[in-house]
Parts: sequence; structure tokens; C-alpha cells
Amino acid sequence: MADFLGMMKQAAQLQSKMQAMQEELGNLEVEGISGGGLVAVRMTAKMEVKGVRIDPSLMKAEEREVLEDLLVTAHGDARRKAETAAMEKMQALTGGLGLPPGLGLT
Repeated sequence: MADFLGMMKQAAQLQSKMQAMQEELGNLEVEGISGGGLVAVRMTAKMEVKGVRIDPSLMKAEEREVLEDLLVTAHGDARRKAETAAMEKMQALTGGLGLPPGLGLT
């Protein structure tokens, strides 16, 4: 019975830590870059896009397709960085619990 109560207490602590981590992920920002820095996308580790920066040299009608491609690439770069940051936070939180990776808890 003591083991069960200990597990319940540990689960409650984990839930509290998970909520704190979710808040932290919402505040953790990464930046994806493409075109050698001509385009940058800033997003949180919860995949919320916070900003886009475009070099003025790309603001030409004939560069529209290039700009569109660079935006997609920068977003993909930011997303990969955000996923990595979220996974690192999750591993730090659940490191000693023996939980399988990728539980989709972010």
C-alpha cells in the first residue's frame, strides 16, 4: 500500500512539473534561418510562430517565389529546433522515470 501511495505522490509531482514545463516551453524561443540569414522565423518550443524577419533585398516582385521558398525552409528549421528543445526539456523532466520517449506530452 505504501508503494501505491508513493507512486500516486510521484504522479502528482510529475503532473505539476509537466504543467511548469508546458509554461516554460511557451516562453522558450528558437529561430530558424534560411537563405544565409535572409529569412528568419522565430517560434516558441510549442510551435507558435512569434515573428518573421525578411531581408529588404528580397522584397521585389520577381523574388516572390524565392521568398516563399525561404519562408518555408526557415519555418521548417525553426520547427526542428523547437522540437529538439521540447524533447530535451522532456528528457530532463522524465529522465529517471523510465518512460518511453515520444509520448506526445508537449
